[in-house]
Amino acid sequence: MKRICSIYRSSKKNEMYLYVLKSDALERVPEPLMAAFGKAIHAFDLVLTPERKLSREDITVVLENLDKQGYHLQMPPAEEEYIEHLPEELLRRNDPM
Repeated sequence: MKRICSIYRSSKKNEMYLYVLKSDALERVPEPLMAAFGKAIHAFDLVLTPERKLSREDITVVLENLDKQGYHLQMPPAEEEYIEHLPEELLRRNDPM
């Protein structure tokens, strides 16, 4: 199952992305979601297959959502995840001691 997907980033929320089938564009995304998402800014297109690895999403879930509902919403990482990935040097520099 190969899907050609367009990925859009949100104008309202940093690191929020919307995956849609390129052939459908944004047609199947519900209006309330689009209102909350803001302006959809095209980021890139991607060929998705079950074997493909995605950095923050489970490919199986993404493909299932695309088939069932016509889109997949990738939420921003939790704040704790941001902190986990900060270099130790930055954490020490901001430590009030």
